[in-house]
Amino acid sequence: MTERLTIGFLPLVDACLPILAQEHGFAADEGLELSFVRDVSWATVLDRLLYGHSDAAHMLAPLAIATTLGRGRPAQSLAAPFVLGLNGNAVTVSNALADALGCDGNLADPTDLGRRLKTVAAQRRDAGSPLRFGVVHRYSSHNYMLRYWLAGCGVRPDEDVEIVTIAPPFSAHALEAGEIDASCVGEPWNSIAVERGVGQIVLATAQIWRRGVEKVLALRTERLEQIRPSVEGLIRAMRRAGEHFVDPANWEVNAAILARPEYCDAPHKLLLHAISDRLVLKQGDAPQHYPDFMFQYREAANFPWVSQAEWLYSQLVRWDGLAHDPAAAHAAARVFRPDVYRSALRDTQDPIPTSSSKVEGSVSTALEAHTHGGTMLMENNSFFDGKSFDPDRLEEYIASQK
Repeated sequence: MTERLTIGFLPLVDACLPILAQEHGFAADEGLELSFVRDVSWATVLDRLLYGHSDAAHMLAPLAIATTLGRGRPAQSLAAPFVLGLNGNAVTVSNALADALGCDGNLADPTDLGRRLKTVAAQRRDAGSPLRFGVVHRYSSHNYMLRYWLAGCGVRPDEDVEIVTIAPPFSAHALEAGEIDASCVGEPWNSIAVERGVGQIVLATAQIWRRGVEKVLALRTERLEQIRPSVEGLIRAMRRAGEHFVDPANWEVNAAILARPEYCDAPHKLLLHAISDRLVLKQGDAPQHYPDFMFQYREAANFPWVSQAEWLYSQLVRWDGLAHDPAAAHAAARVFRPDVYRSALRDTQDPIPTSSSKVEGSVSTALEAHTHGGTMLMENNSFFDGKSFDPDRLEEYIASQK
């Protein structure tokens, strides 16, 4: 018997794994048939999920946590048993701002770029026309990584610069209209801004946090328990899709699938650039290779590390101006469900970490980590400022950010 699941998503490259699981038959192998509902804003994706119009959703990881904690609406418990990918976002600035920052058509060093941005931001603030950055949602990794980088470079978010919300498909339009000076958004929308000649990519979020958590597969916790065997089958199908996605032999066909109108509805060549970690940073330039710009498979990339949820909680507390609440921190951590991930993959050859948490930002050179049945290689996961996040010292970390 085939189980039918409906998944909400936004037209972004990192929605690829459930889409490819359906298109390549991996979902069918698990007795699943997936249908998709495409939206243009994260608010609508969330509404569909909460009101039962979808079974699961391609979801911003911080939004799943904020929803569980009742930030901005009555609390509803969400669960994230699978991370859809790490990083994959970039900072794109208007051509005028690129000139003011002295950008040279390459990805900048984040500390050096931040130093130059601090000067320009102060000039604009003092002139009564502060720089305005667009992010995709208040509760997004884009917002948190942008703020983390700005603050780490001495630029005060909401004081020295403004940060506003722009739905991903409209970020290039907002740059072109002059409504924002820069955006932090996922692909293909940075590349679309470049192709239209309205912006330049100057920074990848992977330069801010090398293995930063991005989107998750989110479900209402109640719904997860109702259809748990199907969710576990979906996890297995998406892991197979991830292996297929990262194989260079499949880049062309997968880009063609994602380019279709029902999915990303974007130029094939731009999707191919993102999939292959090769981005055109400035209109007319050749693509530049940035390894692991997108990160969908290796190093148990899809494992929902509880420590990643706790780091996101620390940023929610920081930027919402909240006091640390141990009960809220526990609820935030419980959004990520490594127990479901492990259950889904226990009879496979997939490397499954034995721990559910790790010190984020602590790995600068490759090291072996224990898995059920062996080891796996973990590579650089550092933050740009050299700091690390120890979940066992959460309260201390939050206090250090004030």
